[in-house]
Amino acid sequence: MTAQLIDGNALSKQLRGDIARRAAALSARGATPGLAVVLVGENPASQVYVRNKVKACQDSGLHSVLEQYPATLSEADLLARVDALNRDPAIHGILVQLPLPAHIDAQKVIEAISPAKDVDGFHVASAGALMVGQPGFWPCTPYGCMKMLESIGYELKGKHAVVIGRSNIVGKPMALMLLQKNATVTICHSGTQNLKALTLQADVVVAAVGKRNVLTADMVKPGAVVIDVGMNRNDEGKLCGDVDFGGVKDVAGWITPVPGGVGPMTITMLLVNTLEAAEMAPTVARSA
Repeated sequence: MTAQLIDGNALSKQLRGDIARRAAALSARGATPGLAVVLVGENPASQVYVRNKVKACQDSGLHSVLEQYPATLSEADLLARVDALNRDPAIHGILVQLPLPAHIDAQKVIEAISPAKDVDGFHVASAGALMVGQPGFWPCTPYGCMKMLESIGYELKGKHAVVIGRSNIVGKPMALMLLQKNATVTICHSGTQNLKALTLQADVVVAAVGKRNVLTADMVKPGAVVIDVGMNRNDEGKLCGDVDFGGVKDVAGWITPVPGGVGPMTITMLLVNTLEAAEMAPTVARSA
């Protein structure tokens, strides 16, 4: 068999059409959704991510503000800037691009963002809401993965899902989202023994560790859904994921490519979160 592709570019385009319509409706009421993106330092990868996020906002009718600061910016000055953005009614979402310089406590900065503007879904209030099944902002990458599963009509109830990776950004929230859909979830990580034995039982595998070929064809149950969150470079310098795509596509039932899979969906879900933050903002909600 050859796996069917879950096309993140196509799904993103579809979702962004709806985002643009909702953003236009808000703008017509004088409340254009606004996202502030804060970049500290000159990390090349971060600069690319930030440019893509700002462009996506502009293309979908959202207002975006990019604030760039040198790596020498103090933690106190960054916290002061976050506080000002919290109080700015034109800004509905705040994203501080990670990683931050070593002298800045990233968690302290994340916690300084108002939960009502935490469109990255990293605040402890957002994590807690996800944990107990309450409304809140979901982290964008696992949220995008869930939308991809939804797009193929995949019923997760009773299925066994294996998540490879336990980060706060992807692995842990991914597991909680799958649990909410009544999947049986196994989280694997660097301390897991016999990873292959577990992945061979999985109906769904989400690979999110940032390591090439962590999942190969002999580790996948025929017909399984494989979601590749990884972003790496191969020996030729080309973008690749955590999954050995060439081999796994001949075993899996569905698979996401890299590039063109989860990546576009991550930015799209950031737009969704920003739009929803704008729709829930007190001044907007009162005028509805």
